[in-house]
Amino acid sequence: MFAAYAARIDRDQPLNGLELGERPEPEARPGWTTVTVKAASLNHHDLWSLRGVGLPEEKLPMILGCDAAGIDEDGNEVVLHSVIGQTGHGVGPDEPRSILTERYQGTFAERVTVPRWNVLPKPKELSFEEAACLPTAWLTAYRMLFTNAGVRPGDSVLVQGAGGGVATAAIALGKAAGLRVFATSRDEAKRKRAVELGAVEAYEPGARLPQRVDAVIETVGAATWSHSVKSLRPGGTVVISGATSGDRPSHAELTRIFFLELKVVGSTMGSKDELEDLLSFCAATGVRPVIDEVLPLDRARQGFEKMASGDLFGKIVLTGS
Repeated sequence: MFAAYAARIDRDQPLNGLELGERPEPEARPGWTTVTVKAASLNHHDLWSLRGVGLPEEKLPMILGCDAAGIDEDGNEVVLHSVIGQTGHGVGPDEPRSILTERYQGTFAERVTVPRWNVLPKPKELSFEEAACLPTAWLTAYRMLFTNAGVRPGDSVLVQGAGGGVATAAIALGKAAGLRVFATSRDEAKRKRAVELGAVEAYEPGARLPQRVDAVIETVGAATWSHSVKSLRPGGTVVISGATSGDRPSHAELTRIFFLELKVVGSTMGSKDELEDLLSFCAATGVRPVIDEVLPLDRARQGFEKMASGDLFGKIVLTGS
């Protein structure tokens, strides 16, 4: 079957390790099901995999892709939850988590095999392309906002780095949930898009906000860290799920954090139950993932290049058969 896969690890030039071509069909396993992939979305995790983060060389070649929506063996339209336990059957309380493409072949292929536990019904209101955007970036944003930041309608939130998948999701979800959302971006066009998506206002990074916010959604890291901390009201929460600009800010802002009793919360992905809630939320409210571009699987390299450059707003989706 045709697939996009990591053939080599290159920490400096990750796309050098990306290849497109034939790979073996998925092997049947007890308790697993094979899904025909209709759509799969790119994540920065796929670039990190090509750099060898979470993907050891002995696991190569590895088909990339965490997210997918498709048709299961019984003809049902489904969405995949990409967090898999060590046994491959759910994630127990003391069990190490794994994401597709770390131990198990991923979704950038015509077919993928996953545990039946990891398959959820796709709401009829969502297209395959829309549903494929949800399990990583949108689920991450959902957990950051509603589980770890604990915001409720009427609260205020700052979303750093508008344009990325998680940030875009946080703006759209926040607006739909009745939050007062502010956003930042270095790019004027992305700031305009953020406002169109539901932000009250979008600013250049580091700009003073009209008010202190209840929570900050932080995925940029070092470049925006001080601004994130300084933008919080006393007792506010910054939730961090990534550090695309690096994980070592020049100033940790420790004095401000303890003096104002701020909370710093790490967040990674989300649970199967949260994904089920997110699917229902999107179906009920009409909020939909922002898709930058849809490409056929054989043009996956073009999608990777666009994501690596940062020249996108929303998600890039690859379509299969």
